[in-house]
Amino acid sequence: MVVNMVEFEIRERDLLARIGKLKTKSGTIETPAFLPVINPVKELVTPLELWENFNCRVLITNAYIVKKHFGEEAKRKGIHKILKYPGVIMTDSGAYQILVYGSLDVTNREIIRYQEEISTDIATILDLPTGWNVSMEYARYTVEETLRRARELEDARARADIIWVGPIQGGRYIDLVAFSAKEMGKLPFDIHALGSPTPVMEQYLFDILVDMIATAKMNSPLERPFHLFGAGHPMMFSLAVALGCDLFDSAAYSLFARENRYLTDYGTIRLEDIKYFPCSCPVCMKYSPTDLMEMPGDRRERELSKHNLYVCFAEIKRVKQAIVEGRLWEYLEMKAHSHPSLLKALRRLQKYSEYIERNSPFVKRKGLFFFGPIDFIRPEVLRHNKRLKERYSPPDRSKVLILVPDSELKDTRRRKYVKKIVLKASKVLGLDLNAIHVCFYSPPFGIIPIELSETYPLYQYEYAYPPDAETVKYVAERILEYIAAAPYVKIIILMEKGSWSERLVDLVVKESHEREIEAEILPLDAHSLKLKKN
Repeated sequence: MVVNMVEFEIRERDLLARIGKLKTKSGTIETPAFLPVINPVKELVTPLELWENFNCRVLITNAYIVKKHFGEEAKRKGIHKILKYPGVIMTDSGAYQILVYGSLDVTNREIIRYQEEISTDIATILDLPTGWNVSMEYARYTVEETLRRARELEDARARADIIWVGPIQGGRYIDLVAFSAKEMGKLPFDIHALGSPTPVMEQYLFDILVDMIATAKMNSPLERPFHLFGAGHPMMFSLAVALGCDLFDSAAYSLFARENRYLTDYGTIRLEDIKYFPCSCPVCMKYSPTDLMEMPGDRRERELSKHNLYVCFAEIKRVKQAIVEGRLWEYLEMKAHSHPSLLKALRRLQKYSEYIERNSPFVKRKGLFFFGPIDFIRPEVLRHNKRLKERYSPPDRSKVLILVPDSELKDTRRRKYVKKIVLKASKVLGLDLNAIHVCFYSPPFGIIPIELSETYPLYQYEYAYPPDAETVKYVAERILEYIAAAPYVKIIILMEKGSWSERLVDLVVKESHEREIEAEILPLDAHSLKLKKN
């Protein structure tokens, strides 16, 4: 048995995304990486062009097609010389052809040996794709057959310098995806890949794609790189990366070009509907939409393919920069509003929010931006509220809680301001200063104890004030949860009339009476710091 331990070094993280270095025998590639699919028989954009003009350092081609058309020649020369490409080459085994044609005239062991003989860098076993509109019985068969073939690799492989991919099947049957991932994770593969997502993406069922990717990731070894077969459109790259996909391939750049479809990072436009190119790539700077429409078909297809590639590679760079800045969630929100199905997918992350929180960085280089209710499922918000419940206790002498509304500029958190508030409250209500504990209430975190108010990320963020009704209700719920669990004997909530805090207090008072929590409201003039007892 030959075993290869892949070298995968993670440099940056955000959510489940990671920027890493994956070492292969033909060079080291940076992830997340987009792998253009190259048809070795019909190259609209040549591999050498990808290397020289697109800075593409890794691509994918089909080992079965190479075998059918180049056979012994590819074994003699090697796949790199056949494609005239100096970078890293990944080969698919021909499984997609099984999905299209039903079967292949090659066995798993034969395609394993052939990939070694042509000296590919990253190879794939001949898995059996589940597909989409299939019964659970057939889906289970594809999972079990793929696992059987996966186990053949241990004694079928002869080289230790090739990275092997273990595909995860199951399709829309999430329990089968989980089982497939667990069993595949027990085998000595270097990379795992999710199979059969193409029909899901073609129908824009991105919420189901979230289920498939998240389930596969949660049940496979986290330290292994993860590949998404047939990732398709750049508009969903950020979503795939945020869920932990390190590599993904796509032939959409050429397939769409064949149908005069122009890719953008926010959707697809038919060439005949474009008056102005919303892009500054070399193709769009050189030609007008009319120029492309008037070109001969083959040339137009090639130029559109090049544009589509530029869009894909540019999107990967934007996603990477968002990871470096710690702003991938904000980027996801922006992308989600480019199509309803993406917003639906972003909301689906709530189902996996605890897993994402556990594996997300605790500190980032920059502060955070919050825009609305969707941010309640962000790792930072979930982590704060979880730790507040499980790890935080008010100071021992605290008997009276004063809740101070936060402001857009956080000026209510200034020490002088808080000191004046406490002194005035103690005078108006006759309270012992040493028994007072101050907390701020603020979207989206809810309750922020004063002693934590300058720690990351409870100060290093901005929120789009004023909060909407759903956010106000959410903050009110966090206040009620905190009060119910705390040992205070008296609760005082400061309120600025005419502001969002007035709406919040109405909710808190109503709910506190129903829950038998005593809370006193003090109107606050933010400018004069004048407190009045109701």
